[in-house]
Amino acid sequence: MLADGTYSAWFRTPLGNGTGIAHVADGKIWGCDSIMTYNGSCQIDGDRFTAIIMIKRHTEGHATVFGADDLTLRLEGTCPGKIARYVGTADQVPGVVLEGTLIYSEQQAASPGPSALTRPFNLDRLPKLPKRSR
Repeated sequence: MLADGTYSAWFRTPLGNGTGIAHVADGKIWGCDSIMTYNGSCQIDGDRFTAIIMIKRHTEGHATVFGADDLTLRLEGTCPGKIARYVGTADQVPGVVLEGTLIYSEQQAASPGPSALTRPFNLDRLPKLPKRSR
């Protein structure tokens, strides 16, 4: 099931490939990559999902994987675990198929703070170098 959270996104078309970040929460999906922003909605039914996403360019640069800007992307995919696979098409570029993968980013546990066994640093406890005569 496509769980709420943050995903690393990888995608490709015959024109190129790219990576980005996607967030899913409460039936919404949004994110960005180096030149585009994504914003849309998704429907989840068990391990299957569909999404309609509006894509807009935010930075000039290289061509998009569709060769066009400002697109409506329609995705269909499956997510049986922490990795989702999907295919999609853009309304404005018929015939170009997007394939992609979403990898769920798990939150890392907070690192433990200093323990009671850790002694405070004391500069005076370092060994002293012998004095040299001049």
